[in-house]
Amino acid sequence: MRRRSPRLQARDVLRRLEPLYGQLTTGLTFTTPLELLMATILSAQCTDERVNTVTPTLFAMFHNADEYARSDPAQIETIIHSCGFFRNKTKSIQATATALVERFNGDVPNTMKDLVTLPGVARKTANVVLFHSFGRNEGIAVDTHVQRLSRRLGLTREQDAVKIERELMLLLPRKSWGRISDLLIWHGRRVCSARSPRCGECVLADICPSAFATV
Repeated sequence: MRRRSPRLQARDVLRRLEPLYGQLTTGLTFTTPLELLMATILSAQCTDERVNTVTPTLFAMFHNADEYARSDPAQIETIIHSCGFFRNKTKSIQATATALVERFNGDVPNTMKDLVTLPGVARKTANVVLFHSFGRNEGIAVDTHVQRLSRRLGLTREQDAVKIERELMLLLPRKSWGRISDLLIWHGRRVCSARSPRCGECVLADICPSAFATV
């Protein structure tokens, strides 16, 4: 396949995937920025589906940052146990909640600069919260699906998530940063899976340098 301009490739990927997944957003269920922040912390090395099975109970018990911060850790651990790494995630949840109470009046901040100061919150989590709770495109959330598809599609050769994010941000207009993450994630879940990508069903097969060969 003749190599295309990465910028052209990225914009073609966006154009083709939007009609397929345009009605979809993050797979996490939430109603407030705080709920999304906690759900995203829980989603580390865990599926959104699993997180969504525990968050209704979690959100019904804890309604604000102060309640998370002051709770008995065992209460949270019991609820989120099935999400894996529940002790570390409980520590992150409570440390983040404490920071919100002490520095942000209990509110989730709406800037990258402030969000990444919270314990357990890196750029990926911050990008998810900023886009889906505040409609802000400050970066691109790079999870395992975005990493895999970006390399398969020839948009980057990097392995590091921060470097991949930086390259993708240069290829796409700012208004598309949040959407490209969602689109690649859904396509990765439904078509371009890690072990058995269904290239024969893929709308990107004719422009994908990795089509019909697992990368």
